Amino acid sequence: MKKILCILLSCLAVFMTGCGGHNKNIRFGAADIGGMYYEFAGAFTQLANKDIEGYSFETKTTAGSVANLRLISDGYIELAIVQADLLSDAYNGTGAFSDKKYQKGYKAVASLYTEGCQIVVRKDSGIENIDDLINKKVSIGAGESGTEKNAEQILKMSGITDELITKVNMDYTEAAKELEAGEIDAFFCTAGTCTGVIEHLAKQCDIDLISLDDKCIDKILSAYKLCEKYVIPAGTYTGIDHDVVTIGVKAVLIAESSLSDDLVEAVTRTLFNHISDFQYSTSLDIVLNSENAVKGVDIPFHKGAARYYSGQGINVLTE
Repeated sequence: MKKILCILLSCLAVFMTGCGGHNKNIRFGAADIGGMYYEFAGAFTQLANKDIEGYSFETKTTAGSVANLRLISDGYIELAIVQADLLSDAYNGTGAFSDKKYQKGYKAVASLYTEGCQIVVRKDSGIENIDDLINKKVSIGAGESGTEKNAEQILKMSGITDELITKVNMDYTEAAKELEAGEIDAFFCTAGTCTGVIEHLAKQCDIDLISLDDKCIDKILSAYKLCEKYVIPAGTYTGIDHDVVTIGVKAVLIAESSLSDDLVEAVTRTLFNHISDFQYSTSLDIVLNSENAVKGVDIPFHKGAARYYSGQGINVLTE
């Protein structure tokens, strides 16, 4: 009997020690491999695991912005990157999110960088503008991605209806392979530049990015207040020697509302303590500072993030 009791007590001690020694897991929703969300999240989780005690951070592959809003609203992830325009609509229950399904459960942490809406074609395709996509097979991004939403906006504002184009849903990596193989004619990709999967494709075959015309850009700017005119400079990608004019939107880091203020303050501090590390470890041309990080966001900030900004002399709304 004593032997059995000793075994039970030993097991209990091991169990209790294990519970006390485990860090709380923080899951970071990061879109597809090959996109800039995934690059940024991977760099951040490595840094956070070194800097923030008591927690372990892991990068989770998702479909993109819309999926991240669903996952964080339902408690499946604790951190995520989301396009500012979709974040605004989801939080305010407007636009594509008028059903208010993903309205609660998260707050803003920081505006990170500008994403460009990129339309990639083969250089020998003869596609030179948005109208040339008519009667073509085009990937509009993965389902539940920000790319999908932006592609639908751009096509609609350009007067290209579903009857005039064959749309397919593919993630960036699949779309790049299919374009190289000639199975699709173009693909949309909303991501920070220089996007790794596009640069890799540019080294495999001759590609081009097509610009949006002023009429389309003006319509989008009028309809979506958080979008901006964005220029991808010549030379950003191998073989593309001209500026590309398109639409840009901020990528915003958000946190689950229930995360402690101390943790989110530490997350925010980690961002700004490692700006040079993000520049070295990603292909992003990122300029991150406290003043820029609170711009282009129209939802409340997490109180932990607000506490960090307050220490920098910047006040943000939390309600």
